[in-house]
Order: sequence, then C-alpha cells, then structure tokens
Amino acid sequence: MDIKNKVIIVTGASQGIGEAAAKELAGRGAKVVLAARSKDKINKLAKTLPDALAVPTDMRKPADIKKLVQKTVQKFGRVDILINNAGQGMFGPLEKSKLADYKKMMDLNVFGVFLAMQAVIPVMRQQGGGMILNVSSGVSKAYYPNLSTYSSTKYAVNALTLIARQELKKDKIVVSALHPNMTASNFYQNAIGKMPDFSGRQMPPMDPSEKVAQRIVQLIKSEAAELEV
Repeated sequence: MDIKNKVIIVTGASQGIGEAAAKELAGRGAKVVLAARSKDKINKLAKTLPDALAVPTDMRKPADIKKLVQKTVQKFGRVDILINNAGQGMFGPLEKSKLADYKKMMDLNVFGVFLAMQAVIPVMRQQGGGMILNVSSGVSKAYYPNLSTYSSTKYAVNALTLIARQELKKDKIVVSALHPNMTASNFYQNAIGKMPDFSGRQMPPMDPSEKVAQRIVQLIKSEAAELEV
C-alpha cells in the first residue's frame, strides 16, 4: 500500500516506536493521527508534522478508542491504516506474577488492540479497504524465562492478526503483524516488574526506534502477513 496522502492512526505515539513511526510516515506524506495518554507530548509532536491530528486516548478505555476513530473520520473522512502500537511490558516469573498486573497489561496489549480493530473495520469496509498493522514482538516467536505474561499477550495479538487477515480479505482489509526485537526506548522503564538479567544469553543489540519505524513502512508497502525486525 502506498503511504502518501493516507490517513494513518498511530497509537502509543508519544514516545518510542510510535513517535518514530509518526515522524517517518508524515515525512512520506501521510496524514497522521497521534493517539496516546500524554496530551502535551502528542500536541507538541503534532505541531511539528504536516496535517497531523492529536487525539488524547487511553487505549484501555473503550469510549476513548471509539472517540479516536470518530474524530479521525470527522477530520479526514476516512481511516486508511491503523497502527496498533500502544503496549506495556511485564517482567517476572509466572509463579510470582500478580493477576491484577496481568489483567492491567491485557487491557492494553490485547483488549485495546481488539477494540481498535473492531472500531476501524466498519469504516474501512465502507470505504473499500484499508490496513491494520499490529505491533507484536519478537518474544512471541521465542520462549524467554520471566517473560511469560508479556509474551502471552503478544501471542494473542498474533492470533487476532492472522485470523482477522483471513476473515477480512474479502473486504480488502489487510491485517499484518510486526515483530520488533528489543528496542531502545522507555518501554523497559515503564514495564511492570524488573527487567530480567539476560547475561549469559546471546541477545541481539537493541534497535533504535527509527529502524522499527522503517520496518513499519516496509510492511505497509509489502502488505505481508508478518515481518520480523
């Protein structure tokens, strides 16, 4: 899919991968809608990007997600691409993980993705097509100790993505998953629990957010089912 002049919603756009993706896509001529809880950050970012719209959004709140899509359609008349990027990490052994923390993460990583997909599908179907790009994780392709809870949310995102891809093919709605490796961002500081010690394991170096943003562009253009960064 071409990017120029496309209306693209980016969730989690206040920092990290979301911010980098918004800048990259806007630089390629897209009309970017910035969604995040940090109102000041996305408003500041929107002022630096052409045709950008900032919509303060808590992806754990169904009403906020509905409003995000409504405001996008009111402003631009359509939604060409949804990038479900907002998410939170959680570290620690399964035995000691708290159910309340797990549920909180599920609300964002899985239910937020699920609800955003449901919100844009009718819009995309009516306009004749579109794309949903869900940011999963490389950990959904591996088995790392102390990442069972977080990894399981990304396994769920993979299932939502790949099954919806089949269901929505007839509507010309492409659904794809991106699997970033460890990325240099505030993700780890904002995670629940302490980041595990990976010493002794052969781990790839952290990728800059800009590299992941470029892979998002690659996936949009190719419309492949999955892409590992």
